[in-house]
Amino acid sequence: MTSLSVSFAPLLPLALMIILGIFAGIVMVFGIVLRAKGAWSRALALMFLFCTLLNPAVVQEKREALKDLAVLVVDATPSTQMAGRDKQIIEAATRIEQQIRKLKSLVDLKIVRVQQKTISESVSGSKLVGPLQSALSDIPVRRVAGAIFLTDGQVHDVPSEPAKELLPKPLHLLLAGQPKAPDRRITVKSSPSFGLVSKEHAMVIRVDEQFSGAGQGEKDVRVILRRDGGDEEERLVPVGRDYHLPFKLEHAGPTIFELEVAPGKEELTINNNRAVVAVNGVRDRLRVLLVSGEPYAGERTWRNLLKSDPSVDLVHFTILRPPEKNDTTPINELSLISFPVRQLFKEKLQEFDLVVFDRYRRRNVLPRVFLSNIVRYVRKGGAFLVANGPAYATTSYSLYHSPLRRMLPGRPLGTVIDRGFRPKVTSIGLRHPVTAELPAGPESNAEKMASWGRWFRLVELNKVRGQTVMTGANDRPLLILNRFGRGRTAQLTSDQIWLWARGFEGGGPQAELLRRIAHWLMKEPALEENLLKAHVVGDILHIERRSIEPGKFTVKISTPNGSVNQHELREGKGGRYSTAVPVDEAGLYRISEKSRTVMAAAGPLNSLELTDVQSTEERLLPLIKTTGGTVRWLSDATHDIRLIPAGRKPYGRSWLGLVSNENYEVTGIKLTPLLPGLAALLLIMVAMAIAWRREGS
Repeated sequence: MTSLSVSFAPLLPLALMIILGIFAGIVMVFGIVLRAKGAWSRALALMFLFCTLLNPAVVQEKREALKDLAVLVVDATPSTQMAGRDKQIIEAATRIEQQIRKLKSLVDLKIVRVQQKTISESVSGSKLVGPLQSALSDIPVRRVAGAIFLTDGQVHDVPSEPAKELLPKPLHLLLAGQPKAPDRRITVKSSPSFGLVSKEHAMVIRVDEQFSGAGQGEKDVRVILRRDGGDEEERLVPVGRDYHLPFKLEHAGPTIFELEVAPGKEELTINNNRAVVAVNGVRDRLRVLLVSGEPYAGERTWRNLLKSDPSVDLVHFTILRPPEKNDTTPINELSLISFPVRQLFKEKLQEFDLVVFDRYRRRNVLPRVFLSNIVRYVRKGGAFLVANGPAYATTSYSLYHSPLRRMLPGRPLGTVIDRGFRPKVTSIGLRHPVTAELPAGPESNAEKMASWGRWFRLVELNKVRGQTVMTGANDRPLLILNRFGRGRTAQLTSDQIWLWARGFEGGGPQAELLRRIAHWLMKEPALEENLLKAHVVGDILHIERRSIEPGKFTVKISTPNGSVNQHELREGKGGRYSTAVPVDEAGLYRISEKSRTVMAAAGPLNSLELTDVQSTEERLLPLIKTTGGTVRWLSDATHDIRLIPAGRKPYGRSWLGLVSNENYEVTGIKLTPLLPGLAALLLIMVAMAIAWRREGS
C-alpha cells in the first residue's frame, strides 16, 4: 500500500523565512491599501518566491503492514494436573490457536507453556506473570494485540502494584476447573523451627473444607500424626478453626511430623490432605549424674571431660566413706556434702539424661531398692554407663551381683588382667558409629591403631548381651554397648582410660570416644548403628543405610504421586550402604527398608502449589481489570477470538477481543517537488512582467 503527503524543506533558515514572510506581507498590504499600480502582480510574484523558498514536495510512502502479536500463556504446573483441568486447558489452547491462525495475515501467535521442570522451581509456586513479561520483552508495545491466560488461577507471582506499561492490553483470563469444587485440606499455620528435647511444644494446624451444594460437612475430623514415619497418633480437629496440636521431641536433630486428614465424601484431590513439619530438636543442658566409687587417678578425667562441655550440667559425687566404716567425727564438723541417696535415686532420677558409675563397688551405699530404680529408669528410656574397676571381678563388691545384673551386658569371670595392652576396634566396631570413625576407624590402618597408648588393667568377663566394639588383652571385651527396654547401657571393662587423657605413650581419642558413647546412650540419631536416612539436595535424593551386619539392602521409594520404585544400595566403608536417585517431583518421599521408614522432602515441605488447589479468579482479577480484560470459565462455554479496532470494548458475551493496532513499516519513499526551480522562476518572471506592464500603462 502507498500513502501521499506534502512536506516542506525550506531553503533558508526558518527564522529568516519568518522575517521575510512578515516583510513581504507588510509590503503587499501597503501596496494594496494604497492601490498602487501592479500591487496584485507584485504580491503574486512575492508569493511564488516565498513558496519556492519553502520547497514543497509530495511525499509518496510505500508501506508494508505489520502483523500484531498475541500471547497465549498455558499453565501446565502440578495444580492443573487434577480434576480434568489439564484436558480443559489443552482443548482450549488448541481451539484458540486454530482461531488465531485463521487471522494469520493480521495476527501472530506466541505460545508460552509454563512448567515446573525442576524441584527448585516449585519452591515459590506457579509463575505466569514473569514468563508473560519475558515473552513481551523484545516486542514493541505498539504491536501487542493482547494476551490470554489459560490457568486454574493459582498464580503466585502477581505483583501487588502492577506496572501498567509492562502489561498487554487487554489481558484475558480463562479459568480451568469448577468454581468452589468440594475439597478438604489441611494446612500448618505455624510451627517452631527448633525445640527443646523432652519439652512440650505446639504447632497450629487448620482443616478447611469446601462443601458441595447446601449440605454441611463434619464438625470434627480425624487427623493422623506420624513421627519420623513411625507409629500413628489420632486427634480430633475441628473444621474451619485453628487447632493447637501439642507434641514433644524425643531426640536431638530433625524430627519430621506428617499430618494427614481423613478424606471427605468428595475430594478435588487428596494431595492437600497431608502436611509435613520439620522441627529440629536441641538439648537444653544435658543433666549427667556421675558417681565415683572411690578416689583414684582417673576420677578427675571423667569430671574434666564432662565439665569441659558447656552443654552438660554435671552432678558429681565421690564416695569417700562407706557406711560400715566407723568415724566418730560429728556430722556438723564435716565440710563435705552428704550423699543424697534418696533424693537422687528416687525423687529426681528421671531428671537425668545419663547416669555414670565410675569404679563403683557395692558397699551398701545404695540400697537394692535404689539400684532397682536405676533398672526401671533405663528400661523406660534412660542411659547408664559403667566403668569397671577391679571390684567388678569380685563376688562381694561386684555390681553384677545386684539388681543391675538384668541390664549389664558383661558377666565377670572373677579375674583381672594386669598387663599392658592396646585397645583395638573389633570388626563390628569398625561398622558401629561409636567407634567406626575414631582415628583408627575404617579410614585408618593398623599402624595408626598401634599408635594408641597402652592400658594396664582389664576385668575379664563374658559378653551376655549387646555388641563388643572394642577389645583389650587376650581379645577380651573392653567396650560393650547394649539396648535394654527403651533405654541403653554401656560397659567399659577398664578404669584406665585416664592414661590416654594424660598422654601416656601418645595417648588416644579418649574425649571423642567418651563423647560418642554418651551421645549414643542418649539416642543421638546420627550415632544409630542400624540407621536409614535420606535427604534431598537439589534434584537428587540421597539414601544411606548403616548396618553393623553385612548384607544386601534394597529400599522402596514411594513418590508424591503414589508410585513405588525399588533401588539396591551400594556398599561403602564403615558399614554404610548408599545410593543417589534423581527426582523431578516436589513433595514428600517415603523410603522403606523392611521395618524401617524415613521421609525426605523435595522442595518445600508444604508446596504453595498444592496447599490451595481451588480454581479461583481472585489472585489475577486486579491484573485483569487493570488491562481492561475479562474473566471466563472454560466450563461455561466456548469463546471466539475476534480482532477489534483500538478503543472498543475488548470482549462480549461469547467472544474475546484482540486489538488491531494497524501498524506498518515504510519500505520506500518518493519525493516529487511541487515547484521545480525552472517552473518557479517562470511564474515569478511572468508575475513581474505583468506588474511592470501595469506600471507603464
